[in-house]
Amino acid sequence: MASSNRDESLLFMNLSTSSPVAVSEGESYLYDTNTSYQIGSASGSFQNNEGFLDGSESDFAFSRSEFRQSPLVGTVETYDRHIFLCYKNPKVWPPRIEAAEFDRLPRLLSAALATRKTEMKKQTRLTICEGHDGTETSNGDVLIFPEMIRYRRLTHFDVETFVEEVLVKERDWLPGIPEALSGFYVFVCAHGSRDQRCGVCGPLVITRFMDEIESRGLHNKVTVSPCSHIGGHKYAGNVIIFGPNVEGKVTGHWYGYVKPEDVPFLLEQHIGKGEIVDYLWRGQMGLSEEDQKIAQESRRKQNGDDNIGCNIDESELRIESNGCCQTNGSLKCCQVNGNGKKVKKSEKDITSKKKVINYNSDNKGSFTRRACNMPTWFESWEREDTYASIAVVAAVMSVAVAYGCYKRMN
Repeated sequence: MASSNRDESLLFMNLSTSSPVAVSEGESYLYDTNTSYQIGSASGSFQNNEGFLDGSESDFAFSRSEFRQSPLVGTVETYDRHIFLCYKNPKVWPPRIEAAEFDRLPRLLSAALATRKTEMKKQTRLTICEGHDGTETSNGDVLIFPEMIRYRRLTHFDVETFVEEVLVKERDWLPGIPEALSGFYVFVCAHGSRDQRCGVCGPLVITRFMDEIESRGLHNKVTVSPCSHIGGHKYAGNVIIFGPNVEGKVTGHWYGYVKPEDVPFLLEQHIGKGEIVDYLWRGQMGLSEEDQKIAQESRRKQNGDDNIGCNIDESELRIESNGCCQTNGSLKCCQVNGNGKKVKKSEKDITSKKKVINYNSDNKGSFTRRACNMPTWFESWEREDTYASIAVVAAVMSVAVAYGCYKRMN
């Protein structure tokens, strides 16, 4: 199912799949900033192709011209189950790791899933995640959501029986013992060889997650991992969060256009309070594209919040005399906070009370998301009265001039 909002499907309706990666100590690619955007296969052969764009790093970072210019909701294709294969790291992933000749395990798993897709009760998506032997996420480990289980050390010899037993027949895989996962699992696309926007934005978002997890003491609750392409390069940074909701049901929520300064808010709201952050929300595992839009609209009405997804670029705004902004024919309200940055809300926002949310922005202070209030009735009356007075004066002057002309003529 092709769409301009989704670069390519990762479902097994076709063979392009994605892969998440877990961050671990020591050899993780994140610790080498000079090589975090290198591309190559497991064999060491570098591959420049359609996903690797030319230009400076700023062309692919959060200041890129396309950033926050497209709607997010409804950009996740329908699927029911997400599998993450832990395998090597982003530095050595080729653009299409699921089809790479020298990466036999992901290639065979992808092929087996595609072959058996019609026999599986659940639409299944494959993503590759980083694996390091001797760590919590070793090469060959398989994480399955929403089941929240892990199978250890899958090899290419076991792929057929694993898919048959676990994914088709949905029962335990006898050579392995499923381990229950707990807490929240965060995957961030950092597949730089597939698209440089993800290769530039992903590591920055992951680093901020790791810093926040460290400072908040969330090691036993939140695991963050870089992952391969998940669809929607232009929405980088792309983030998926798996974990229990307020009712205890495991869900998988996708977020797009995530900047490092959004990370504390995601931790506080989504993980801490179980509240979806709608202005970054792309969709959810288990919902169709249309149902994702309906779900967001329902939350919007329930919360009395008509402004979701303030993605207006600063350069598009011009400040009106009443302190508001006009862009694309639609009224936007701005408020300059303590840092001198404008905060924008839609026209509907300014008619009702909204939550005021403060959080740090790159440790350089805080900024506030709030509605810009409409002028009060008294202020409006004063303006209207002033306009009326001016009109009366103008009319009197017009009559006086006309009367003077009349007198001179006679």
